[in-house]
Amino acid sequence: MKTNQTILDSSTRNNTKIAIQGVNALTPNGWLKDATVLIENGQFTSIDQAITPDGFHLVNAQGLQMLPGIIDLHGDAFERMICPRPGVNFPLPIAIADNDRNLLASGITTFYCSITDSYEPGLRSRESARKLIDFILGIGKQILNCNHRIHIRHEEANIAGHQELCDWLGSGCVQILSINDHLPPPGNQKRFSRYLNSVKQRSSMSIEEIEQLITQVTERRHEGYAQLEQLVDLAHTYGISLASHDDDTPEKVALSEQRQVAIAEFPANVDLAAKSREYGAAVLMGAPNLVRGGSHLGLMSVAEAVKHNVLDCLCSDYHYPSLFYAPFKLKELGLMSFEQAWSLVSSRPAASVKISDRKGKIAPGLDADFLLVAPDHPLPSAIASVYVVGKEVARYHIR
Repeated sequence: MKTNQTILDSSTRNNTKIAIQGVNALTPNGWLKDATVLIENGQFTSIDQAITPDGFHLVNAQGLQMLPGIIDLHGDAFERMICPRPGVNFPLPIAIADNDRNLLASGITTFYCSITDSYEPGLRSRESARKLIDFILGIGKQILNCNHRIHIRHEEANIAGHQELCDWLGSGCVQILSINDHLPPPGNQKRFSRYLNSVKQRSSMSIEEIEQLITQVTERRHEGYAQLEQLVDLAHTYGISLASHDDDTPEKVALSEQRQVAIAEFPANVDLAAKSREYGAAVLMGAPNLVRGGSHLGLMSVAEAVKHNVLDCLCSDYHYPSLFYAPFKLKELGLMSFEQAWSLVSSRPAASVKISDRKGKIAPGLDADFLLVAPDHPLPSAIASVYVVGKEVARYHIR
């Protein structure tokens, strides 16, 4: 596919006043054809400008579409950048810088880095979580182009270092706290085997060592119940979005309601998703579920959730490119218009974590996070340019 491409020299990329001309822009009110979009100091100032004022660097976007940048509330594919093989780890600057480029190549401009805070050693340990947070909020601010935020996936059975986690919540470095429980319940052989295989893929532990870990953690998990309620209270105190994870019974949904959960991640079926929405939670599901044709765990599919109107947002989960492709797939399946579907990866995620006053839409006063893409092309290779707060941070050749 050939189309006109964005032409920007280095002075334009660093300029605070940019006019994107001739673009078809997806706004909250629908498409604006052949629009001129003005950006100043990293924010949209005018969406349908008739005459470009003096002092603006001009970008020819004729033949391209402007889409709001993708907001990914839950993504952990970065783990494979850090640990591509069991027990094989790479330095964070290499792994996370590489991951940053993969995010941009998939159209993701705001990324809630989903860091697991577990009792496991290695990749999902508290030590690894600490190093990741320190890197992202330290050196990462200078070298990462995607807007990174911290999503802590706290395992209920992890009782060690409780005060440190409380301190993180109080410091303002965490934006989403999700409550996870991946520990297999006693007697559930299917869950036990699945968890065993999962740990083997991200560690060099033997089966015997994993089994011993499960036994030790199970014996003490009750000690974490009081800690958990304190974490929930701290999340509400500091305005941190609280998420449940994999609710698969009415009792778990009722507990999530009691905790005033804002985001219900991956509810198991339509009824539980509907109950989550009834108490005000936004239902979040994984885009790979849609792209692959169903849940890899055999639970509710995204297509089923859309048909029953119980889906609010999509996330990358474990595969970034799926998040770009998913809105095109929903349109292809006749389940949603493209405009509605794109809101599942932009404005609706922004609303669910209370950043819609800054992110998620092409509208005056909001951050200029957007993609310039070739029209009607469902693969990430359609992306010509990626902008974060008005700065072009990635550019690609499109055929």
